[in-house]
Amino acid sequence: MTAFAPHPLPAIFVGHGNPKNVVRSNPWTDGWKALGAAIPRPGAILAVSAHWYIPATRVTAMPHPRTIHDFGGFPKELYEIEYPAPGDPALARRLQELLAPLAVEPDERWGLDHGTWSVLHHLFPRADIPVVQLSIDRAQPPSYHYEIGRRLAPLRDEGVLLLGSGNLVHNLEAYAWDQPGLGAFGWASGFEEKVKDLLLSGQEARMVDYASLGPEARLAIPTPDHYLPLLYVLGARRKEDKVHFPVEGFDGGSVSMLAISISD
Repeated sequence: MTAFAPHPLPAIFVGHGNPKNVVRSNPWTDGWKALGAAIPRPGAILAVSAHWYIPATRVTAMPHPRTIHDFGGFPKELYEIEYPAPGDPALARRLQELLAPLAVEPDERWGLDHGTWSVLHHLFPRADIPVVQLSIDRAQPPSYHYEIGRRLAPLRDEGVLLLGSGNLVHNLEAYAWDQPGLGAFGWASGFEEKVKDLLLSGQEARMVDYASLGPEARLAIPTPDHYLPLLYVLGARRKEDKVHFPVEGFDGGSVSMLAISISD
């Protein structure tokens, strides 16, 4: 288990986008590298990824989580990448304590999916920081996920980096597959700007109730899996925390690559 940190670590949400970003050098991956260099080295990382979206709340509890290549139809080199970070069973137990009496099942089968390792590959390329992954219970309302983040906030004082990985805007039906460099569609940039304003003004409750944010929200969040990791990060926010946007941009017009850092 990690030691108490002299200053609370940030809570970070990263728009991970296309799995190919793991082998690309672009403004987003450059931004992730710079972000990793700027963060005080964590004792451990707790990741919430859009890609572990199941009807249960589970936490990886194995000492050596596997690298999961949970995608199809991509270049062979992506399937050959490993991110051999150690696990942290003690942190998994600590998480269970913080969330009690909620039943959090220890998991020995999952590992690190690409929502987690494709980002960490750039943030912390040495893969020498223990990583634990928490599932998103798809059967629960948004308020449930925000409340979990709020209860996990003490981990920031214990040397644990809270990392949410998804995409603020994630609409693959609208994605311009033949124009990956296309700028944001109007509805996509409009929703992102609305959320940024809510973040800067501390209106987390409106972000939790994201379905009330208008027709742009329905286009930006056709399914909740890529948005919900942000609510865990928001839940860990403190009154004195400031909000920064270390990475920005859109991929294919309808996938936001926005990264959000919350720190004192």
